Amino acid sequence: MKTQAADPLGDARGRPLHDLRISVTDRCNFRCVYCMPKEIFGRDFVFRERSELLSFEEIERLARISVSLGVTKLRLTGGEPLLRRGIVDLVGMLAKLKTPEGQPVDLAMTTNGSALPVMAQQLKDAGLRRVTISLDSLDDEKFKAINDVDFPVSRVLHAIDVAREVGLGPVKINTVVKRGVNDSEILSLAEHFRGTGAILRFIEYMDVGTTNGWKLDEVLPSSEVVAMVNKRWALEPVSKTEPGETANRWRYTDGAGEIGVISSVTNAFCGNCSRARVSAEGQLYTCLFAGSGYDLRALMRDGISDEELANALAGHWRKRDDNYSELRAALTPGNRKRIEMSYIGG
Repeated sequence: MKTQAADPLGDARGRPLHDLRISVTDRCNFRCVYCMPKEIFGRDFVFRERSELLSFEEIERLARISVSLGVTKLRLTGGEPLLRRGIVDLVGMLAKLKTPEGQPVDLAMTTNGSALPVMAQQLKDAGLRRVTISLDSLDDEKFKAINDVDFPVSRVLHAIDVAREVGLGPVKINTVVKRGVNDSEILSLAEHFRGTGAILRFIEYMDVGTTNGWKLDEVLPSSEVVAMVNKRWALEPVSKTEPGETANRWRYTDGAGEIGVISSVTNAFCGNCSRARVSAEGQLYTCLFAGSGYDLRALMRDGISDEELANALAGHWRKRDDNYSELRAALTPGNRKRIEMSYIGG
């Protein structure tokens, strides 16, 4: 297949395709209230059959073609990606991919950390570079209430330590802040990770999907988070290292590391979003808040060539004009279908 690197791929707003997030499973062993609430994704919920999921070969093919179109970052998500049988083998396949310039892709994974301690070294050896671990509270009872499966916070903290020990870093910690639930822990979380080398990122509670009961008054603006931390430990802004970064970065002036804030609700970053997402069954979504996808699995299983698949993917991206976060306030609440976070991994 001919490389298209010489012709940068931009969407209808001129935004390039640099990041591809691939969900490898729709299953998760947590039932976090903002993602897979138990009343919706309960004991009798029917998940995808294995034959419906993209195979490792299909994922590798899709990733390889995406890299030829300009993707430099691949992130494996879920559900919980470590629940996918053989995930280490998939990491090994994707770690071999190189950009048209001969550079290895930046291969990372987002995980809840539950299975990470026993797999971290294997993942590192297979070529995984970094992990992002979700952690919404240091208080054990509160953390158990959020994950809703009685999983102790100590085991996630252990997973973070193991990831750092094997070199899957810098480890990023994602904390979704919900007013009245865990906003009282902002300083304790910051204090816990200061000086550890881990990067704590506070994420505004978002209206992804339609099952989490999102309300605007439960959103704590990132500006308030930064002000709170800055009052305790002086912060200074850090310039973004590349276009398309979603987090605004702040470092401690005493050299104890940095934090990040992701402000999709109060400070939308649609204007430079360079991300596409593929669900576990092969639907391409060009926005986290999309209501429908583009069926890549059907194209691949119909025998389409690599060149045809590249043209189809590029053509779909060029038509992209998504900017949901910029329009959120003008949209009628509850009047718009949105894909659930558990299907495309955030």
